[in-house]
Amino acid sequence: MEMFPIVNENGDVIGSASRAECHGGSMKLHPVVHLHIFNDANQIYLQKRSMKKDIQPGKWDTAVGGHMDLGETPSEAVCREAREELGITGLTPIFILRYLFQSDVERELVNSFYVKVGNDFNPMPDGDEVDAGRFWSFDEIRSNMGKGIFTPNFEMEFERLFSGTDKSVII
Repeated sequence: MEMFPIVNENGDVIGSASRAECHGGSMKLHPVVHLHIFNDANQIYLQKRSMKKDIQPGKWDTAVGGHMDLGETPSEAVCREAREELGITGLTPIFILRYLFQSDVERELVNSFYVKVGNDFNPMPDGDEVDAGRFWSFDEIRSNMGKGIFTPNFEMEFERLFSGTDKSVII
């Protein structure tokens, strides 16, 4: 049984709970990581979530995202998730921000990171968690917002990070 750390709003671990419990409406706050990957053209890489996923299957989402394991730091988790989901290693992600996200079935403490990659970026989506991946322009993302193509969390985070004046700090 997969167990997640349960945290307070500062990210301090205060317990643990199963994946099923965390995703079953308990609203126990559990930490996750997101990694935004940019290329030299300032396009953002997105993954298409596998149809096997229990939350938001088949939708486009942040390049890398996943739950933190017990005893793992956000930096360790984001590097592990990048390796597991896209087969990429050797990244040095830069922390952007931490925020609370709540849906109808779960409550997450999201730790967001970004990284810039060059033309040699060659992800290999794992096929189990990720069905596909590609780079998107900001205009292409904006024109598809609100159409059910992206996860609600990605849309909210995209707006928060990249539609305001702060985006120049990131890209």
